[in-house]
Amino acid sequence: QVQLVESGGGLVQAGGSLRLSCAASGRTFSAYVMAWFRQAPGKERELVAFISSSGSSSNYADTVKGRFTISRDNAKNTVYLQMNSLKPEDTAVYYCKAGRGSINYWGQGTQVTVSS
Repeated sequence: QVQLVESGGGLVQAGGSLRLSCAASGRTFSAYVMAWFRQAPGKERELVAFISSSGSSSNYADTVKGRFTISRDNAKNTVYLQMNSLKPEDTAVYYCKAGRGSINYWGQGTQVTVSS
């Protein structure tokens, strides 16, 4: 069982930055692929970025490539999402997910609101 707690969301002006954190419980954090998803009102949840279990590789949605950076610290059981050059269309609830095979765990989400 893995429990995930996101933090770092808030209200920011367009062009600003935020850093989201997702702290995981459990001793096997380093075995999981970690990902950030987001869901805007009236829209489906979409993948933002994911990072391999070791942190050696990552991938991004085209809409955030070059602006967002995913990273992880396996010693701290934490994954991060650095978000720069934020746009109003980045407004959403952001969720982290831990995945290992067919097993997935989700956090409760953190709200990010970008004002124009």
